[in-house]
Amino acid sequence: KMAEKQEEPSNTQNGEPDNAEEGEGKQKKKLKREDLPPFEIVTGERLPAIFFKFQFRNVEYSSGRNKTFLCYVVETQGKESVTSRGYLEDEHAAAHAEMAFFNTILPKCDSSLRYNVTWYVSSSPCVTCAERITDTLKKNKNLRLTIMVGRLFMWEEPEMQAALKKMSSAGCKLRMMKPQDFEYVWQNFVEQEEGEEAKAFVPWEDIQENFQYYEEKLAEIV
Repeated sequence: KMAEKQEEPSNTQNGEPDNAEEGEGKQKKKLKREDLPPFEIVTGERLPAIFFKFQFRNVEYSSGRNKTFLCYVVETQGKESVTSRGYLEDEHAAAHAEMAFFNTILPKCDSSLRYNVTWYVSSSPCVTCAERITDTLKKNKNLRLTIMVGRLFMWEEPEMQAALKKMSSAGCKLRMMKPQDFEYVWQNFVEQEEGEEAKAFVPWEDIQENFQYYEEKLAEIV
């Protein structure tokens, strides 16, 4: 954006009359940018430990934590059971990780199969994502979704509370992550230094109190 801002004055100084063309060029630029995939899908890989320690921390005020990290386990039950796992993060602001999951990881549910899906998410979904989850669960009775969340997102907002209630009544299990759940994510989804023994999960100081705080809030809402 800075570069674009700097371009403008130089064009007027050069006295170039063809602003119309420049405007078009800008629109094209914008379009191109939106054509980019709205998030980076990272499957099979593990997320860097530094991201985990910052993003998943169940603090009360989550300043700077405006990305969503979503680790998923999908168990598909048919003649044989198949389990896949990976993680998503929203890289650009265009789509949230929850949407990305339904658009790309599980775009359609085969009615002859059963899907048990568990998400470990740094924070609970926003209103729009909660509505999309509710609709998806209503449409696909063979989909079971459990969402383990580190923090509650904007839980004081009545609109948010209503969206979480709907999601819950559509069959979504919403749970706060306990210290053991953070440890599970650490062991299964976080990069360990190569050649080193897997580092043990080190719980942060207030992990248990924060979990209890959020669990009470969630119980009041749902």
